[in-house]
Amino acid sequence: MLVKICGVTSLDDALAAVEAGADAIGLNFWPGSPRFVETATARDITAALPASVLKVGVFVDVYSEAIAGEVGLDVIQLHGENGPAPARRFWAGWPVTLPHLSERIRSAGADAFVIDTPAGAQRGGTGGTYDWRLALGLPGRIILAGGLNAENVKEAILAAKPWGVDACSRLESAPGKKDHHKMREFIRAARSAAS
Repeated sequence: MLVKICGVTSLDDALAAVEAGADAIGLNFWPGSPRFVETATARDITAALPASVLKVGVFVDVYSEAIAGEVGLDVIQLHGENGPAPARRFWAGWPVTLPHLSERIRSAGADAFVIDTPAGAQRGGTGGTYDWRLALGLPGRIILAGGLNAENVKEAILAAKPWGVDACSRLESAPGKKDHHKMREFIRAARSAAS
């Protein structure tokens, strides 16, 4: 089970997530997010992370190969209308209510699919949940997102049987600032449920 901590904005939070056992760190390059991270800060974060941890760049509508290269991203996570898929490894991020979701997944060519709560203009990170059973049986590698924390991740994993889980806003003390205790508890709960 892949465990991703998204919306990381500081090296301190990134290192705490890795120490707690995260497999992937998400860096948000969408200026409309309270978790937006500048390229230079993102580069400092990725440079300090072990090679075993996936460095995931989150992009909305516009994907930048220049940023991906400069920061040293392993995976591009695309939300919205991004045009052609990038040449490097990528994940597609979609709301669970997207029409014809299974067909889109089958034709997308992505390595994995981040299935999230419908968020409208916010594009995610709202802390809202949904009926996780809606993700059960979707084709491909499904990464479940949307309001996950230590208290509900077991229920979500049992309901959807995903390939991975992704948490963001419910692990924060303030937007963009991770609560290290909440991260540790979430990762522990996710690992326990997956086993």
